[in-house]
This record gives sequence, C-alpha cells and structure tokens, in this order.
Amino acid sequence: MSQPAAEQAPQKASLRRHYRALRQTLLPQAGPAIADQLQAALGQLTAADQHLGLYWPLAGEVDLLQRKPPCPLALPAISQGQLVYRAWEPESPLEPDDCGIPAPLGTALPASALSCLLVPALALDGAGVRLGSGGGWYDRLRTDAAWTRVPSFAVLPQGCLVDNLPRDPWDRPLDGWLDETGLHHCQP
Repeated sequence: MSQPAAEQAPQKASLRRHYRALRQTLLPQAGPAIADQLQAALGQLTAADQHLGLYWPLAGEVDLLQRKPPCPLALPAISQGQLVYRAWEPESPLEPDDCGIPAPLGTALPASALSCLLVPALALDGAGVRLGSGGGWYDRLRTDAAWTRVPSFAVLPQGCLVDNLPRDPWDRPLDGWLDETGLHHCQP
C-alpha cells in the first residue's frame, strides 16, 4: 500500500539525491552505450510522419542528441504552466522555456504527432514508476488520455533500475525503459 504523500516526500528527496549521484557515476560509461541503443531501437520507437519525443539533456542526464536520430524530432517545453512538445530540427534555434531549459519555438504538437516519448529518469522500478527530478511535468502531461496512449520510456543506466519505488497517486507509470542493454518493456 502507498504511503501518504507527506511521508513519501522526504523519502523521495533522499532517493533523488542517491540516484542522482549514482547516475552521475554511471554516465561516463553508460551514456554513450545508451545513445547507441537508441539508434538500434529506432525502428521500434518511430513511425512514419510522427515525431520522436526526446529531451534537452541537462547536466547528469543521458545525452540522446549526441548522435541525432534520423527521424522527425520533438523536444519538450514548459509554457504557461504546461509541458508541451514542439517540433525541432537540429539546426533550429532554441530559447529558454519557462524553466530556463533550451526548447524549440513554434506551436505545440498534439499527442497524435508523436510516436514515442523518451524521458530522463533518476530511477525506475519494474512497474514503470519513474523517479524524476520532482517537477511532475511528465506525470501531469500524461493525465491526458491522448498522451497516455503515446508509448513512454525512461532513459537511464541499468544500475538505476530498482525493484520498487514509492508511488504517489499522481505518478503515471511508463511503458518501459532504454538503458545500455537496449529497449525494455515493463511487465503488466
């Protein structure tokens, strides 16, 4: 049974510190291997005329843009209190979004324009519960049924996979993960 949110907040904060440090130690070796695995999994993740939803890598996150995937791309942006995805070409300019993260300009894409979302994670459990940075942006996006239908995968080193993470009522489990060994689906 889930712990009340008030009890989980300190636990999640402690887990974030732990997995942020662990991910940082694993990234030098795992990061390039995960980027290679993305290239190998593109056929499973992309569909004709749809965008692959990636993210602009912040310090300590896996950089999937180091080898630009040869498909239409979309990056997230926080705009007016919402996470949206916008089309992005590698040569196109980026401007800071409402959280100061580089993001493309333009209009928001509908969920139907994306074949898949790849999201950064600090840790992930077997049920697809993701430990992120704590902003809740992806969880709020995925409360919309259209966005829930877009397959979503955590991106993280294999060493950050765990048996069980605390789960709040608003946490939206992901469909699987991408690590240095490949693309994996959570068991229902």
